[in-house]
Amino acid sequence: MNKDTKGQILRFVIVGVIATAIQYAVYFLMQQVLRGTFWLNVDMTVGYIVSFVCNFYLTTYFTFGSKASVKKAAGFGMSHLVNYCLQMGLFNLFSLLGVHHLVAPILAMFFAVPVNFLILHYVYKKKKA
Repeated sequence: MNKDTKGQILRFVIVGVIATAIQYAVYFLMQQVLRGTFWLNVDMTVGYIVSFVCNFYLTTYFTFGSKASVKKAAGFGMSHLVNYCLQMGLFNLFSLLGVHHLVAPILAMFFAVPVNFLILHYVYKKKKA
């Protein structure tokens, strides 16, 4: 692994912590207002959407030192669609297994984030043909 990739991983972790904190904070606050298992997926989705916007700009400019473009936004959006589906699937699996609703999102993110890094690394660093 080269120095540039190590730096990207470190910056990705920093951005990931910020985006995760935003997502979880929104999820947690919504849980205080909209109680009940029906709202868990809605709360997770709203948290994800709010963190998505911040995450795109931080990932583009800070993590990969790139400029925003429609092509990168599309790649970012697609990678996050995969990440969102993975997170929601894992979140619901953990919930079905009896994991507390405030712990399940953290476990889901723990498994989904590394997959997201690999996809984003490809999107931002793909060599032009």
